[in-house]
Amino acid sequence: MTLSKTLLGTVMGASVLALTMASASAAIVCSGNVCWHVKEKHAYPPESRVSVYEDNWKWGPSDKYAWREHEGSGYWHQDKWITW
Repeated sequence: MTLSKTLLGTVMGASVLALTMASASAAIVCSGNVCWHVKEKHAYPPESRVSVYEDNWKWGPSDKYAWREHEGSGYWHQDKWITW
């Protein structure tokens, strides 16, 4: 019985750690009124003028933002994806 409790505790602890690590690196990035999800937080160059938020960030009811997803490292500048 002690072994099963130990095993259960280990599995639960590993699961919590994995979930924490997976969600800790995700973020929402916005440039002007365009936002997208990123899997990892990046150090954006100053000229990108982006705002980085936690993954659970939401805009307010009167805010006018739009989602524009893109894969890879970069940022939106007007209607163009800038890759670095």
